[in-house]
Amino acid sequence: MIVFLDFEASSLSKHSYPIEIAWVFEDGRSRSLLIKPKPGWTDWSADAEKVHGISRDRLQEEGSDVELVAKELMAELSGNELYASSPSWDGKWLSTLLRGGGMPRHALRLRKSDDLFTEVALAILNTGTTVDVPALVANVIARSEPANPAHRALPDALLELERLRLVEDTARKIAAS
Repeated sequence: MIVFLDFEASSLSKHSYPIEIAWVFEDGRSRSLLIKPKPGWTDWSADAEKVHGISRDRLQEEGSDVELVAKELMAELSGNELYASSPSWDGKWLSTLLRGGGMPRHALRLRKSDDLFTEVALAILNTGTTVDVPALVANVIARSEPANPAHRALPDALLELERLRLVEDTARKIAAS
């Protein structure tokens, strides 16, 4: 099954770590968890905190232990097709989370959501189409960009699912015309 994954992180530095994770299955089931930093995970950006609005104190009070999050992640997502809007960043944080939870860092792999959107549109339109499918996908993404992005893991993951549905609907309308 297709699953969209998103993270919020301590910063965008080399030493950043995940502080929130959410995933959304293509059937709409979802889960979001705050992640309590492990000892030694000290990187923190006040600018990043302003964007996502999650404080270090809140993570200590409400966050789940990394080992528990990694265990749940593996139990829920193993064997599924995982996608993210930014797999280079999200993949980094996924690896950090898995390693922090005592699991192999590549136990789960992410692909780029846009690649899935393109594949889905091509499948609906058939391979002989004259439609510029990458442009179609880019247009759907641009049209669906929120005016005030939440910068939280669950709304961002839900947005990717919405985009998949918009790409499917757009492609079906073009195929029917």
